[in-house]
Amino acid sequence: MAIGDVIVGIDIGTSKVCTVVGEVNNFGQIEIICNTSYKCSGLKKSKIINEEEISLSIAKTIKDAEEETNLKINSAYVTIPGKYITIVQNSITKEVKDKFAGISIKDVQSAIMQVKDIEIPENKILIDIVPDQITLDNGTVVTDPVGNLSSSFTISAQVILASKDYVRQLNSIFKKIGLEIDGIVPVTLAERNLILDKNELNDNVMLLDIGAGNTDIGVFEGSSFIYTNSIPLGGDNITNDIALVLNISEEEADKLKRQYGLALRSFIDNDNEITLNTVKGDSKKTIKSSELIEIIEARIEEIFSIINKDIINQGIKQKINNVILTGQGIININKSDVAGKITLNIPVKISTGRAVSTVKPAYRTSYSLVRYIAARPFAKTVASSIDTKSDTNIFKTIMEKIKEFFYS
Repeated sequence: MAIGDVIVGIDIGTSKVCTVVGEVNNFGQIEIICNTSYKCSGLKKSKIINEEEISLSIAKTIKDAEEETNLKINSAYVTIPGKYITIVQNSITKEVKDKFAGISIKDVQSAIMQVKDIEIPENKILIDIVPDQITLDNGTVVTDPVGNLSSSFTISAQVILASKDYVRQLNSIFKKIGLEIDGIVPVTLAERNLILDKNELNDNVMLLDIGAGNTDIGVFEGSSFIYTNSIPLGGDNITNDIALVLNISEEEADKLKRQYGLALRSFIDNDNEITLNTVKGDSKKTIKSSELIEIIEARIEEIFSIINKDIINQGIKQKINNVILTGQGIININKSDVAGKITLNIPVKISTGRAVSTVKPAYRTSYSLVRYIAARPFAKTVASSIDTKSDTNIFKTIMEKIKEFFYS
């Protein structure tokens, strides 16, 4: 990164699009200079159901950001749900070009590009390479090998593949508004360094981002990204359940969820009476708060049960020591961590990462994306581009971006 470099991150959620613009300051740190959002329902159950709506929502956030920053934004990074991602673990041993001069940055960049040489299924495309562990020829594990005297080194990395069809849809969405895609990053991979605290970064954890209509799962074994997926349930499902069971408007259901949000009936202090104001066919109706919380509890239990079944089927549950919760769909529901622990039988906590409280909940994913890109190791450049190449093949463009990260 260079002082003044600008990185634009866009998160396409199930209820809105959020855009964050960050700039590298004089201390080499990323400083957020703008964040914008606009409602959007073009993504449902992790599927793109309305490209036009998503395009218009992105365009609105970009227009607002341009007006606020006086910048002309022509490219951005974007998130992708975990269900479209395949993670391949790979490693190679690289001979150092000049062992007497020490390992050079070019040696490392070349090794990272070589580690991507795997067999890629026809329906997948390479979107990222995540360097994980670097081991010198004497067995020493280092974070940055540059300058070390070693005749060779072994690099382990996660090769991130994405669904070609989903990437084509993203490209179509961005093309409609004249934006280029700088890179595509899985939601939980982007969020890891923001949501987890220092100790959790070295632990075996499952990160759960429960949003409005979707839950993203990310499993990390220490620094290794080993699994990600999405399930099509979130906070909106709880709201819909309340509205349907109590026969009230979604607006009132959402208000009640926020006011009485509790994940377990066993924690009710006082079973108050609640007056419902929008009951269809009746002007008003009274229920007990326990009736409302029973509805919330049932849906939260279902979300955690589906997650539990997924990690068991993947054979990774036994690797997980802790579960970290984030996302606007769950963090305001009291005792959701306790409910998660009961179902998963793994310690669960709400995220306490140091930087989390400094960012508005709506922008945490897009802010995490900008931070993730800014912190890429051994990258040549990560700045968002101000020039577009509209005639370039989509898959070739993404590969060129990856090469720019690692070639000097």
